[in-house]
Amino acid sequence: MENKLKSKSNHLPPFFVEHMGGGEQKKAGGGGKKKEVKKETGLGLSFTKDENFGEWYSEVVVNGEMIEYYDISGCYILRPWAMSIWENIQTFFDAEIKKMKVKNCYFPLFVSPGVLQKEKDHIEGFAPEVAWVTKSGESDLEVPIALRPTSETVMYPYYSKWIRGHRDLPLKLNQWCNVVRWEFSNPTPFIRSREFLWQEGHTAFATKEEADTEVLQILELYRRIYEEFLAIPVTKGRKSELEKFAGGLYTTSVEAFIPNTGRGIQGATSHCLGQNFAKMFEINFENEKGEKSMVWQNSWAYSTRTIGVMVMVHGDNKGLVLPPKVAALQVIVIPVPYKDADTQGIFDACAATVAILSDAGIRAEADLRENYSPGWKYSNWEMKGVPLRIEIGPRDLANNQVRAVRRDNGEKTDISRVFLVEQVKGMLEKIQQNLFDVAKQKRDACIEVVKTWDEFIKALGQKKLILAPWCDEEEVEKDVKARTKGEMGAAKSLCTPFEQPELPEGTKCFASGKPATKWTYWGRSY
Repeated sequence: MENKLKSKSNHLPPFFVEHMGGGEQKKAGGGGKKKEVKKETGLGLSFTKDENFGEWYSEVVVNGEMIEYYDISGCYILRPWAMSIWENIQTFFDAEIKKMKVKNCYFPLFVSPGVLQKEKDHIEGFAPEVAWVTKSGESDLEVPIALRPTSETVMYPYYSKWIRGHRDLPLKLNQWCNVVRWEFSNPTPFIRSREFLWQEGHTAFATKEEADTEVLQILELYRRIYEEFLAIPVTKGRKSELEKFAGGLYTTSVEAFIPNTGRGIQGATSHCLGQNFAKMFEINFENEKGEKSMVWQNSWAYSTRTIGVMVMVHGDNKGLVLPPKVAALQVIVIPVPYKDADTQGIFDACAATVAILSDAGIRAEADLRENYSPGWKYSNWEMKGVPLRIEIGPRDLANNQVRAVRRDNGEKTDISRVFLVEQVKGMLEKIQQNLFDVAKQKRDACIEVVKTWDEFIKALGQKKLILAPWCDEEEVEKDVKARTKGEMGAAKSLCTPFEQPELPEGTKCFASGKPATKWTYWGRSY
């Protein structure tokens, strides 16, 4: 549990021990090796990513101005630097689902208990997390009201009202909203919070084939968010029966992996709900033959968790590292005047550079503050993860050039102002691709193929992403969880990848010794 939260961002609460760092973290000031804060700037992180991941992460999201702590545990203020990333992803996804004829709507935050409890399996999956409103002023409410943990039970009574005949189908709605999930331990900014932002799509079809098709269309959009925008490699696959969405028919997901902690993380989910909710909420329609049928439904969602995964994967010991496609600011231009230099000329060149880049659609700004040194500004914008820094000093002014410095690898290049736009665009593309390539290389280096229980336990101890042959039996997965339970949390199935390696005849399940039917990823997870 978090300590009483501090009002200043540089005073961090003791942080999430188990979920972030595999049980190795200690309270601030007591765990890991502290780095010396840069003396010349007063900036820098106290903890390194490799030695104390949990404290490093908590520092980065605060010092990088992504979040601010709030006075209610598990709730966080999303600052503009984080919201702009969310908006950039939202712009892409919203346009894509509109091409699929999905329409945006909004349903209330409040849920009546009668409706919430109508689908037994579903609400059992969320029951511990449901927050309830029980008072109005000083008066107790006659009937408590729940705050939505997800919106199936909020929306579907109205689907049964709106859907009557086959011409009412498909019904495809999405809402951008917040949800509240209260009961958990170890709150973690973006990754595990009591209130978070997400989109949730809820669709209804006449046939299972249409529902199945959409599940995979949406999952591909989620892959694109992670791989094309956030530069994070993910695996597309199907969840086990034990791990699927409560009350659904089957769940597909994109799964990421954090090499530093050896933990998988569910990136986004696309569920086929089958006809379970249609039966409960009587969502029926008259088909073209005049026969009464139940609809087939899907629900799908991704949340602000995406931002936390991005920070974990790309961040380094200088702070955030933002992929250019989602960064609020792609280029920061910094004047570097020396003694007796033409300071005004340099400032004018910075302003002109920003104007040229902005006109070309590049998100650029100049840092012309005179009360900070260039060195302080370098560290400040590195902490915030801006993909490209442009420096302009007297020599650059004289040579009609600028110096560009990449955030991802520190590479420095002198660019003629004549070719400024095309060179900067090319560098931003290279940064985006390099972030993905490096992340994929690190993820792939963690994949361990095992065939026996002993190999599995060894790989788990080495924080690997484990690919193992499995018999696909629920009791066997429960047994794996029970046998690996410990301080660092139990191992579980992450997903069965759609791209299946060859499974030789006679291959045995790693855990039970029964005939294996598929390859599945296993590991500890967030």
